[in-house]
Amino acid sequence: MLKRYTFWLWSAVVFQLLTAFIHSISLFVTPEAQNETERQLITLTDTYRLDAGAGFHPTMGNLITGLSSCFTLLCLLAGLTIIFLLRKKATPEILKGSVGIQLLVFGACFAIMAFFTFLPPIVCTGLIFVSLVISYVLIPGRSEQAA
Repeated sequence: MLKRYTFWLWSAVVFQLLTAFIHSISLFVTPEAQNETERQLITLTDTYRLDAGAGFHPTMGNLITGLSSCFTLLCLLAGLTIIFLLRKKATPEILKGSVGIQLLVFGACFAIMAFFTFLPPIVCTGLIFVSLVISYVLIPGRSEQAA
């Protein structure tokens, strides 16, 4: 079972969809301040408007919400893409190409998460990345398909 690339692709899908779901919860939860400094920071995040040019004046909270929703949508798109390809019984060559693209994207995402975020998103993107790496290695290449 652990030597089948489809197992690792489905693992990646589960981690991608789980990450999308967990991360989407943050879009609906309002942070609670634990002290006066945090209260000031939350107030400034929600009220101070940046001059982003071209008539745009978002708050830092708006920017965080935008980036956060994009990460959720990235995970959802990646998971649904793999599901589609597996259900349509795509050739290993197409799967390897698609997984290769996702490896580049989630590898960069994992590196960024590791440097700039905290443990839950690091673990989630790490699990996605590792599942994609293993599946990529196990998907037969062109020469292996002919044998």
